[in-house]
Amino acid sequence: MSSTIRMSVPLILVTLSATLQVRSGIMDLGCEGMMIAGAVFGVLGSYLSGSAWVGVLFAVVFGALFSLVHVFLHVTYKVNPTISGMSVNLLASAVAPLLVMLVWGRQTLSDKVPAFGKIDVAAIGKIPIFGKVLNEQTIFFYLSLVLAFVMWIVLFRTTIGLRLRMVGENPKAANTIGINVVKYKYIGTLLGGALAGLGGAALSIGQLDMFIEGMTAGRGYIAIVINAFGRFHPFGAVVGSLFFGFFDSLQMVFQGVLIPSQILMMMPYFFTLLVVSFGLSRSSSPAGLSKHHDI
Repeated sequence: MSSTIRMSVPLILVTLSATLQVRSGIMDLGCEGMMIAGAVFGVLGSYLSGSAWVGVLFAVVFGALFSLVHVFLHVTYKVNPTISGMSVNLLASAVAPLLVMLVWGRQTLSDKVPAFGKIDVAAIGKIPIFGKVLNEQTIFFYLSLVLAFVMWIVLFRTTIGLRLRMVGENPKAANTIGINVVKYKYIGTLLGGALAGLGGAALSIGQLDMFIEGMTAGRGYIAIVINAFGRFHPFGAVVGSLFFGFFDSLQMVFQGVLIPSQILMMMPYFFTLLVVSFGLSRSSSPAGLSKHHDI
């Protein structure tokens, strides 16, 4: 169970990013690039400052900056969202190894940097059954749960959330009643980028203490599937990510068993394929996804 939760945390954060973007009417295809940016700049911030918390700040800021590319191209210049989203992914995939090369002199991985350790709270450890498991997690686990709850409150219990969801469902109607559609799309995407960047930091300075090229392993794309599987809901993002994290953790559970490592590595993506094949037929994205209010 501990490994399941640990593997799920970065996914929860990046899926929450996808949820917020889709709810604001922006297709969530740039999550992978935002996550890569968060991972590499999180390590850079921790390296330059000697503080993992500064690394988190770097990850959030640069995740949002990379998301700005996506929303600027799509909303302001009406670029196809597939092109604008993939451009973010390609940009981050190119910037990350270049940055590692410039700072550490090699392309594939950085030096070790200050990172977050496991939280050990005596009161948590006394919780029956789950205490030991919860004490083996980093701050990112608790942060992901808090952010999911906060997102649920904002989206479904506040006027701001209602307006953002209306922009995602029917941008023309939202514009007609005076809602600034462009502003809400930018807000949803920038906050989503910050969450994806935080998910990247959960990998590089949460699970590890360095950046390794390819460490996101397509989690940004998988988050798109989990987001739809979870019905574009913050709590669905948490549950779906835990499911995927379970399959991802099987690699460690069966390590050393006479099962080819390639099969174990394939399990999370096989689960994703099953979800795409059988689980998304009933999923309905917001009606105004990728639509403009002035066209």
